[in-house]
Amino acid sequence: MMKQLKIVFMGTPEFAVPMLDVLVKSTHQVVGVITAPDKPAGRGMQLVESDVKKYAVAHNLHILQPEKLKNPEFIAELKALNADLFVVVAFRMLPEIVWSMPPLGTINLHASLLPQYRGAAPINWAMINGEKETGVTTFFIQQEIDTGKIIYQEKIAIRDDENVGELYHELMELGAKVLGKTVDAIATGDYPQIPQDHITEIKHAPKIFKETCKIDWNKDVEYIYNFIRGLSPYPGAYTIFDNKILKIFKATRHTTSSPVYTAGTIATDGKTIFRFYAADGFIDVEECQREGKKRICIKDFLLRFASTKLPEGVVHL
Repeated sequence: MMKQLKIVFMGTPEFAVPMLDVLVKSTHQVVGVITAPDKPAGRGMQLVESDVKKYAVAHNLHILQPEKLKNPEFIAELKALNADLFVVVAFRMLPEIVWSMPPLGTINLHASLLPQYRGAAPINWAMINGEKETGVTTFFIQQEIDTGKIIYQEKIAIRDDENVGELYHELMELGAKVLGKTVDAIATGDYPQIPQDHITEIKHAPKIFKETCKIDWNKDVEYIYNFIRGLSPYPGAYTIFDNKILKIFKATRHTTSSPVYTAGTIATDGKTIFRFYAADGFIDVEECQREGKKRICIKDFLLRFASTKLPEGVVHL
């Protein structure tokens, strides 16, 4: 028999919203939502609420926004909610005093097939590394990040023509489904707990920084192609062109046994082709964004240079 659980939900970005929504619409009771404090953003530095907070406000949920998760006042407020279960999706690392609090434990939904791609950017790294499938995993939180016992896991194919933004939304939908199934199973007391000790070679998913996003044209075209779509539309893979950052959002790849030019060479016909040579072929850019400008198709990008001289070193096709 399934009992009604009192749940505290912890999350911040857009990715977590469908997971909170599935809990709000379930037979269970969301007694509290923990999310990041409002932060100043934009030109006017106005305070901006997280996506999870916006949802929580719209649904009249009890909200807590602690700066520090070990703050005694926050801990006291959290205990007072008397929750059976904590659910975490895209939040931050919890101290033991928090995750060990509820009697049924604290579960997390992670956007990878654990134990692979533990870390902050699993969706990006799965695509960058050319994986053919990924998925979502629910598991119990323990001391080491993303290492607790697996409850449920579901796979999804990574299409060769999609970018990480598209995959992100597919995983949001899948995640909501798997999370709902997980919470209901915990409410009945009948659910698996599978240890993450069955794989020795682990692929990690560390946080992505600006320097992570620079394209290395000495790599093979398959890797570069996956790198571009694994960072598109955000934060964007980039290279340097005409002494400015050029982000590449969409491209096609072409492999050849003997490239005409060395890796890093740029070539164009000035109309529709804008090409970067790599170790074993070349990448043709389809959509890009020059530093300080808007994202545009390559035809419009090349129009800018139609009446001016192309930067030195660019090969004319």
